[in-house]
Amino acid sequence: MGLAYLAKNHGNKILFISGLLIIITVFGITKLKVENSFINYFKEKTEIYQGMKLIDEKLGGTTPLDVVINFRKEKETVETSENISLSDDDELGLDDNFFDLGSETQINTEDYWFTQTKINQIEKVHDYLESLPEVGKVLSLTSLIRVLEDSNKGKKLEPLELNIIYKKLPEKLKKNIVDPYISIENNEARINLRVLDSSKDLRRKELIERINSDFVNKLELSENQFQISGVLVLYNNMLQSLFDSQIKTLIFVILGIAIMFIVLFRSITLSIIGIIPNFIAAISILGIMGLLKLPLDMMTITIASITIGIAVDNSIHYIYRFREEFKKINNYEETIDRCHMSVGRAIFNTSVTIIFGFSILVLSNFIPTIYFGLFTGLAMLIAMLSVLTLLPKLILIIKPFK
Repeated sequence: MGLAYLAKNHGNKILFISGLLIIITVFGITKLKVENSFINYFKEKTEIYQGMKLIDEKLGGTTPLDVVINFRKEKETVETSENISLSDDDELGLDDNFFDLGSETQINTEDYWFTQTKINQIEKVHDYLESLPEVGKVLSLTSLIRVLEDSNKGKKLEPLELNIIYKKLPEKLKKNIVDPYISIENNEARINLRVLDSSKDLRRKELIERINSDFVNKLELSENQFQISGVLVLYNNMLQSLFDSQIKTLIFVILGIAIMFIVLFRSITLSIIGIIPNFIAAISILGIMGLLKLPLDMMTITIASITIGIAVDNSIHYIYRFREEFKKINNYEETIDRCHMSVGRAIFNTSVTIIFGFSILVLSNFIPTIYFGLFTGLAMLIAMLSVLTLLPKLILIIKPFK
């Protein structure tokens, strides 16, 4: 009865608070982010969190990212020793008269693939990626060359020496330690790195965009000369699609409920009145998450739709009961009192039961599950208050029943 009293005597305050909530919610939604990390899905005391943190701190990072560098195609046939179109002799470390071919000859790609240009380009990309604070371990052809140079007392290896070493390597060793980082057949080099998932400043989208930009502007690579791929890119794409999916889901759910209300009550006015309280409850949760800087993830993105799906029952019960009671009384304020004494109590008890049911999820060690339980319970509380205060006030203002 207290909520009925508020709806009848303090309706303007309820409308003001609802309007203010919508404004705050819209502002909060603009602050929504979808950045999140695997390690933040778990509490710090859990073995999973401690294990992932150990991998980041001691083993070079968690999430893999691959960079593929595509080199320009080089002709494999030459006509004379004076007209070699493969690469400069200086790059290969050869004398001018090293090739004495005389006539058109086919040269094995493996014999000349390692050139100074390629080595320098791979080294520049390797050093750049290694300088990024979000990046842990970086492995590439440069890593192997530096190991060889360390074993050679720091003496820098020439391209000719690298070609000879590669050719003399046993096939099994070549397959295990060299081929993962270069593809002579496709004229590509691959750099593997791992991102520190426990980094508090990690922003996947910004990191990928910064790498793409610096490759073009700082390292002077053309856009078709490199490709970034790996689990980090896939996970980032999934996160970035969450926001669009949330908006599309809400629109679809609201349209579906509106059609259902129109069929059920045969009134567009009642359909709009019934949707407003549930819509406010759903978007208010998104706004609160944005204001608290809590990111959307695979669990929290479902809260809004689930809230509308559950709370819409309250609107249906209340409007249907109101229509039946109004036929008998033909007085709006008395009908509100009767509805709150009957169906209002049922809505209150049901909502409280659902809120306590979802609150059990706070005992989980999985952080998204905790957020899901808390915010779903909060959304159900807002939906219940909206149905028992805002909904009857809207009925009093619009007076949809004859």
